Amino acid sequence: MQNTFLTSLIFAFLTTLSVTTTAAPSIKPEAPTPITAQMPKAEQSAKVNLNAADAETLRRDLFGIGASKAKAIIAYRESNGPFTAVDELLEVKGIGKALLEKNRERLVIN
Repeated sequence: MQNTFLTSLIFAFLTTLSVTTTAAPSIKPEAPTPITAQMPKAEQSAKVNLNAADAETLRRDLFGIGASKAKAIIAYRESNGPFTAVDELLEVKGIGKALLEKNRERLVIN
């Protein structure tokens, strides 16, 4: 009798455990959304005109450009005249080839 009671108790426990495991929703962590998917389409395709953009626009719309580099771009433009090519950006102190390549598709000269 005691053996039957213990077996019934173990069976009830395992059945309850099985039902709760099956009924519980599986929680899958969401993969982080890429930054480009978070940005509106208009912002992704916006080009930055090197000869017309102000420091805030350069800082906001270009990768790796902070306030000091944006001011350096403006200062270069004011002292040397308008940019004639995107590659001329390499002449600005603090702008290297890697940074230029990151932003090349976002830059235009008008």
